[in-house]
Amino acid sequence: MDTADAVFEVQRSAQRAHFDHGWLDTYHSFSFADYHDPQNVHWGVLRVLNDDRIAPGGAFGLHPHRDMEIVTYVLSGRLVHEDSMGNRGVVGPGGVQYMSAGTGVRHSEANDSDSEPLHLVQMWVMPAHRGTTPQYGQKAFSPEERLGSWLPVASGVHGVHAPISIGQSAAFFVLHLQGNSAAHAFAVGRLGFLFVAEGDVKANGVSLGNGDAVRFSGLDRLDVSGSGELLLWDLAPAD
Repeated sequence: MDTADAVFEVQRSAQRAHFDHGWLDTYHSFSFADYHDPQNVHWGVLRVLNDDRIAPGGAFGLHPHRDMEIVTYVLSGRLVHEDSMGNRGVVGPGGVQYMSAGTGVRHSEANDSDSEPLHLVQMWVMPAHRGTTPQYGQKAFSPEERLGSWLPVASGVHGVHAPISIGQSAAFFVLHLQGNSAAHAFAVGRLGFLFVAEGDVKANGVSLGNGDAVRFSGLDRLDVSGSGELLLWDLAPAD
């Protein structure tokens, strides 16, 4: 492996844009809404990664999206989804929600509890094709499925099989470490984005904590160890 052109860029939790709206405490890894940095718009086809804590009774009211693939991972609490396609669903801890906005859809997301907060990570992937038919789905996973090894959750990558299919050449994995280690191999030309949702870990020897992330390219392998909840994207470069 030639690592001369490799990138391994750490974004510490405090370097993210932070907004506290009372009902919503949110951190943005990329430009989003009121935060715009022309040097930090996306990494490959990953456009958004928002680390959201929604207060009891809090909600994103009905709002529109189009031409974006949206994957939401619930860390704690229960998320209620409703949309203009007639879908309604509740997603609990370790569960994943997927929505392909396509030609356009209106939806709302709310904390299902009036007493407990909701913690989730919402991620947007740029679509491979515009104007597709909107879709919605959700999937529950047991803690054992992601314990100690990378669990493929969503994929549009040939050879990476996951229960949620997306149209873009990207794959999303989750992992829970308890003092052990795991690895993921990257094909030539692929980009990676690692996010530490919770815990203290090392990634290729670099120490990371809650809310830290790494964006990297030119590497054929990511090795992680320690204890925590990790999210990983294997990405195509953006056109």
